[in-house]
Amino acid sequence: MRGRHRTAGFTLVELVMVITIVGVLALVVLPRALDLTAWRLRAYGDELQAQMLAMQRLALAQRRPVTATINGSGVDFAYTAGGSILALPCPATASPCIAESGPRSATFNAANSGAATTSTGAALAVTVASGSSSQAFRLEPQTGLFRRLP
Repeated sequence: MRGRHRTAGFTLVELVMVITIVGVLALVVLPRALDLTAWRLRAYGDELQAQMLAMQRLALAQRRPVTATINGSGVDFAYTAGGSILALPCPATASPCIAESGPRSATFNAANSGAATTSTGAALAVTVASGSSSQAFRLEPQTGLFRRLP
């Protein structure tokens, strides 16, 4: 008496279908998952926030005004009396990365008073953005506090 014995496993058609589905998912989902622009902008925003704080401390420690010039392609820090300190350009893949148009500036330790002044005379908004990613910051006049907005 011979019984039919069925072996367990996958057929060739099932394996080809799984490989096809995985290939399509890799083609569509993987580029979106590996989009590093948002990560680069986040890192740039964190670095910008850290450098603004560092320049404020430098201005107070050296008793010299430091000016931050903000434009679409990044931020330049220099002593008000002359002399460049640091350039913080936008990431190469996300340039320009500052959404507001036109150059604006902020001076830390203006007139050796310890206060910060802005070119607008009010709080200075800075939005780091590229594509669908954006984060907003604000530089407070008088105190020089540069903080991320929720």
